This record gives sequence, C-alpha cells and structure tokens, in this order.
Amino acid sequence: MEEIAVMGFSAVIARLPAILKRIRMTADAIVAAKPDMLVIIDSPDFTHRVARAVRQRAPDVPIVDYVSPSVWAWRPGRAPKMRVYVDHLLALLPFEPEAHRRLGGPPTTYVGHPLIERLDEIRPSPGERQRDEGRPIKLLVLPGSRRSEVSRLMEPFGAALALLNERSPHPFEVTIPAVSHVADEIRARAESWAVKPRIVEGEEAKWVAFRQADVALAASGTVTLELGISGVPMVVAYRVSKIEEVLKYLIKAPSIVLTNLVLGENVIPELIQWDCTPEKLVEALLPLLSDTPERQRQIEAFGRLDTLMRIGEEAPSERASRIVEEVLSAQK
Repeated sequence: MEEIAVMGFSAVIARLPAILKRIRMTADAIVAAKPDMLVIIDSPDFTHRVARAVRQRAPDVPIVDYVSPSVWAWRPGRAPKMRVYVDHLLALLPFEPEAHRRLGGPPTTYVGHPLIERLDEIRPSPGERQRDEGRPIKLLVLPGSRRSEVSRLMEPFGAALALLNERSPHPFEVTIPAVSHVADEIRARAESWAVKPRIVEGEEAKWVAFRQADVALAASGTVTLELGISGVPMVVAYRVSKIEEVLKYLIKAPSIVLTNLVLGENVIPELIQWDCTPEKLVEALLPLLSDTPERQRQIEAFGRLDTLMRIGEEAPSERASRIVEEVLSAQK
C-alpha cells in the first residue's frame, strides 16, 4: 500500500511507473484467479484502473466498489464513467447515493461509515473528558498521515502553538497521535517546536487521546469525522503544492471538511493554503478553548451526526456484506 497510497499531482507523477506496474500485476492476478466477484476498496486512482482492466478481460466478474470517490467534490464526470465497470457502489457518507443518482453514477447504497462500529472506542466514558478547574486543556494536533501533509503542516502548526502559548489565558498540553510510517518525521520536525508535544503511536493510544481531548487542530481528512463523532471541537487546515493549488478551481464542494459536509453546514473553521498561517490558526483556536458560542455551536452540531449517519439495526460491515451477497446472487 505504501507504494500506491500517494496523494498530490507531483507525488503521483514521481511514482507513476511503479503504480502502473502494480496495476498490471494486480489485474493479471485477478483474471488468473477467476474470482466469483471483485470488491475494490477506496484508493480510486489505483483500484478503478484495476477494475477497468478486469472488466475488459473478464466481463462476467461482477464488481462492487466499497467507498465512493469524491465525485460530489470534483471531477463529477467520473460518476457516469463508473457505470461501465462498477455494478454497485457502497457509500460511507449519507449524501453520496443522491449525488451519484444526480450525476448518473452506478447504483449506490449508503452502508454507513465503519466508524459507527467503534463508538465505544472513540467517545469518552462519563468523566473521561472532565474539564476540571486548573487542569491544562488537552489539545490534539493531527498533521496528517501522508509525508506530504506532514512536511507542509508541521511548520505552521508548530508556529501556531507557540503563538497560542503566548495569547491563551488557559494552559494547555499537546498530544500528536501519529501513524507509524510518519512518526519519525513528526518527531524530527517537532524538535524545533517551542511547545513540545507528546507523540503517541497505535490505535489504542490514539483513541485514548481522542476521548480525553478538549480541542483539536487537524489536517483535512477522515480524522475530521473521527473528531466530530468523538465530540472534539476543531480547527481544520490544509496545504498543497503550488501545482495542485490550481485544482481548487475545479472543486465543487462547499467544504473540504467531511464533518461539515455530513452536517450540511460549515460549523468547523477551515484554513486552506495561504489562509493556513499561524496567526489565523490561533484566531480560530482561541474561541474553542473556553465555553464560547463558537465551541458550543460545534458541540451541538456534532450531536446531530448520529441521526444523520444512522442506518438502522445493521452494522455498516453487515450491511456492506449483505449487499455484496445480493449483487453476487443477482449475477448468477
């Protein structure tokens, strides 16, 4: 996965020969295996090319796509093209079936987000997020899971924390839950920070930090939905390369924050590209450190996520597997 899990125009170009080789190898292996069904999962720039190759060479193999590409945000023309090689799409976000219907995409079912099955891990137990007087505010910093994100966000995040330390009337302590493949880089870049963070690794340590957190500064991504479900008010930021910056004119979504998109309103501040400065990050963070209308607005909005993302009695994994079985049965 590390070979193909790249984001950004320049990163993809640099690894293109290796990625194309893996696409051919994967398609060859699938065709040789003669499967009853192919389920592709996320990573659309890779998996969809594999699916197209399999459909051409083994047209009788039904194909289900688990996780919708962000056609509702940019490149909406991908939706109708998917009908050629995707028989059914399993969506993680509640607004995606309607988006594909409107754009002419494949048949789509909202199966629920896998995070729904982990609420006990993500949400605090009674007293676990207690705001005792005199206790430092627990601030989560999440600079991303890709090296490109870490390299672009650690500097402004570190400078913002130094500035926040000067301006905040409340003491705070910083925790960075880091995924293993970027943990060393995060540690190296945090060495120069004026405010020294505690860096933790592993899923268990991550969820403990989420359950105890009072506020977060995060890169855009799935982590914003994790924070929203956990009930942690946040500020979201993102930076891309200058080449990729021109792509923002192609983005149709009203927000880059998943939680905002699910809620249908922009309750979470997002500071993108040149707005991602230490000064602006601090201006957005400061109101979230106290019991302010800005903080309360986010918390109240997060309370609607359960209703918006509900799928009934089935767990997301159960619903997804049931639909895979139904698609397979329909092809026989």
